[in-house]
Amino acid sequence: MIQKTEPAKKLAGTLVMPPDKSISHRSALFAAISSSTSIIENYSTAADPQSTLSCLRQLGVSVHTEDQRVEIKGVGRDGFKIPDAPLDCGNSGTTMRLLSGILAGAGIECELIGDDSLSARTMKRIIDPLKEMGCAIEGREQKFAPLKIEKHSGVKPMRYPLPIASAQLKSCVLLAGLFGDEPTEVVEAIPTRDHTERLLDLKTEPFGTGKIIQSSRSDLLPAQNYQVPGDFSAAAFWLVAGSIHPEAELELNQVGMNPSRTGAYHILEEMGANLTQTNSAFAGKEPVADIRIRPAQLRPIELDPKLIPNCIDELPVLMVAMCFADGKSVISGAEELRHKETDRLSAMAEILNSAGAEIELQEDGIIIYGDPEFTPRPARFNSYHDHRMAMAAAVLSTRSVGICEIEGAECTSISYPQFWTHLHELTQS
Repeated sequence: MIQKTEPAKKLAGTLVMPPDKSISHRSALFAAISSSTSIIENYSTAADPQSTLSCLRQLGVSVHTEDQRVEIKGVGRDGFKIPDAPLDCGNSGTTMRLLSGILAGAGIECELIGDDSLSARTMKRIIDPLKEMGCAIEGREQKFAPLKIEKHSGVKPMRYPLPIASAQLKSCVLLAGLFGDEPTEVVEAIPTRDHTERLLDLKTEPFGTGKIIQSSRSDLLPAQNYQVPGDFSAAAFWLVAGSIHPEAELELNQVGMNPSRTGAYHILEEMGANLTQTNSAFAGKEPVADIRIRPAQLRPIELDPKLIPNCIDELPVLMVAMCFADGKSVISGAEELRHKETDRLSAMAEILNSAGAEIELQEDGIIIYGDPEFTPRPARFNSYHDHRMAMAAAVLSTRSVGICEIEGAECTSISYPQFWTHLHELTQS
């Protein structure tokens, strides 16, 4: 699908963000290994979290959905059945990596597969520690899906310093650790999103600037009864869109404001964005708030590499914001972007180049020479079937002088099915 986007004369309106994708995945997976029945409200209808539900059904878990309400009857740690067909994770790296931790820990004989994009993304980072824990897991070339899991003689505890700042890797190891009699410890030097620890009430203790998280069979697995908050990663596109457009007045309601996820919010504030939070509250164990966005003159920024894990998904749209800042912005230490749904560094460099931005692509980042008067030229952008590329290109297009086209625009359904409808609403008000 090719989506045509026109320049926006203004951006105005109030939106409710789609449910948080990361929390939706985890709520379903954790509900399945609980021994209780969980009621999850506002569960994401996006393709990735739906892949998680589909896999759970194949594993014998009772999953009943009604609109965005999901009832899951947990089977406990030892109640999964052996699936009679491969578990299809679709495009979802979260599904594959977190479910692998659970199933490898439980020793369930199965195969996990994904689409072409997911099958090209490395799984070595989870295969190696799972093997070290005594789990029986193999991948194609020991790096890629399909992943095959078999029975094992028991999960061995280990102390595991995270080699990269990755919440998916952290969660995978901790979930496998739930099947061991002795505690597994994950040492996290650089903080990453902490939904797994919060939702499972795992024991944590400070460790330098980071922390140590433990998991074992002695951990009680709580039911997951709460309302999933709005997705901050989705909100980030509107935070940037409202900040760079001279005629903008946007409000986003009930956005998840977990401190381990909102690095982009604080980066935009440092750049001078006009952002206001109101109605702060909690949805279950997650903080939420309403956000108002108004236009602002943005300053350039040299991003501290230590902040990258907290804003990794928002970096593409932050690059758009930097194009309108008054001077040189630098992102470094972001090599992880090359291992997402596509090589997001190269893809964003191509998008920004096509729009006429002045940039320099680096091996682990990008330099952007911003200009408050920058006017993107009309272009045809390749999304590479990556939802965040498509939405970042759309935000950029709102400031163009002519009609832009975005190839593969249907990929936004992966995380934000209502994106194009919301964009239309904001530009027509």
